[in-house]
Amino acid sequence: MSDIRHALLRRDPLSAAKEVLYHLDISLGSALQSSTGPTPGLEKSTVDLVEEFIFHVSKDRNIQPKRMSCVQELQLLEIMCSYFQEQSKDAIRQIIFSALFSLQGNKADESRMAMLGKLVSMAIAVCRVPILECAATWLQRTHSAWCVRLAQVLMDDYCTLVPCAISTLQNICSASPRFCCQLITAITALYDFSSDELTPPPALLEMLVGWITEDPRLLLLTFINTPLNSSLPLGCLEITPLLGLLRWCVKAPLAYQRGRKSALTNGHGENEKGTAYEELYSKLHLSVLQVFLMLQVHLTEQNLIGRLAVLPVESVATLVEEVSRLCEKLMSLPAANHIQLALDRLAQALQVAMATGALLCAREDLRTLCSRLPHNNPLVLFHCVAWHGAIQESSLFVGFPLHTVLARDPVVQPPPHSGPFQPNMYPHIHPGRSSTLSPHSPHQSALPSPHSPHPVLSAHPTHPALSPHRPLTAHAAHPSLSPHAFHPAAMSFPYRPIR
Repeated sequence: MSDIRHALLRRDPLSAAKEVLYHLDISLGSALQSSTGPTPGLEKSTVDLVEEFIFHVSKDRNIQPKRMSCVQELQLLEIMCSYFQEQSKDAIRQIIFSALFSLQGNKADESRMAMLGKLVSMAIAVCRVPILECAATWLQRTHSAWCVRLAQVLMDDYCTLVPCAISTLQNICSASPRFCCQLITAITALYDFSSDELTPPPALLEMLVGWITEDPRLLLLTFINTPLNSSLPLGCLEITPLLGLLRWCVKAPLAYQRGRKSALTNGHGENEKGTAYEELYSKLHLSVLQVFLMLQVHLTEQNLIGRLAVLPVESVATLVEEVSRLCEKLMSLPAANHIQLALDRLAQALQVAMATGALLCAREDLRTLCSRLPHNNPLVLFHCVAWHGAIQESSLFVGFPLHTVLARDPVVQPPPHSGPFQPNMYPHIHPGRSSTLSPHSPHQSALPSPHSPHPVLSAHPTHPALSPHRPLTAHAAHPSLSPHAFHPAAMSFPYRPIR
């Protein structure tokens, strides 16, 4: 290997980088074809060559590495794009991409991230799907802090520096849905509404809402195609963008009111972004609820109801804490409607998530958690439902004004065993389960299934034993209403639309 290094030192930087890339392809490609076990790794000497001649981090302090000019760097990116595009074997593409851009925890990582951002940005511009697919795998297996950095680079390139370039990013959804699913997850981790700078730009929000409204199944693509026994690194992104998008929908009214308070304090007048884009957040909220219903179909088909928590309880608790702090800061402003809107959306999402099996949590724990929030009618009714028994699918939308949202854009709930996912684009990888999950599965939950039989109550000395399922008296049949013919005048309580 020392002979190869000395030969590379005599070349110009671009030629040396091309030679190292060729060496990677030969060594890893042949090792992958001859290996029958796990994916072969890189030798340390090969890693040193990659870091020195591609990322220009020399291991020898006495030798100053030769750096490429901007033109040479652009030529190298074009060579990489052509290589990944022409490589017909996906396994070799993935292993070469991982060899180049897997973070090693050393000073070469900064150069890796800089090169990766430029490569993915170029792949978006020229629509190189193989690179986007490799980037999707990288986003799934890398720590979320680095994923957020890559998302920031792409947002700077396509939303900030050249705002009209977002149309190019928008077209990628049909070319690589898997990359877009992971990108949405990284973007929601980047824009967390903690400040005005970390609020989604209007063009980005409109693009994401367009993607999700056109095909809500996009949000479940990574989840469906991830085997349950796969071990993902600690600190990686969520398995779906649902939690991040739910955070957007709930915190948006409060964040825009916070911006209005800052604008009034600085004498700039009212912030109009809240009223301009509240309709987009309303559509986004509706799409998130739709995806929860689709998720229930998948969990039911794979016998995973009550076994797999898609929304971690810890993350929900963090969201509740953030909403509580924002509400406290806005109590001094005339922001009652915005606080109520945020709490309405939170209550709706929690009810639907529990009813569809996406959120596995002890009802008393969730009741205690939500009690920290300001008073809200849907939350109060949610506490009552959670206290007296599990939420049943037949009463999914009882106790909160979700039908006012559905009245504007009616959605028909899919039947329990329908196939909302297209096998050709969204293949199921999760196998059906008839027994308990492996104890090493990262998705396993220790909580019991919500569909387990109810225990028979023991007899009291003065009261007879209660039947586990007491029959109810039948009510008179209600007149059938088409969901498209629903009108708010038919409600028995005040109508207040969710926007």
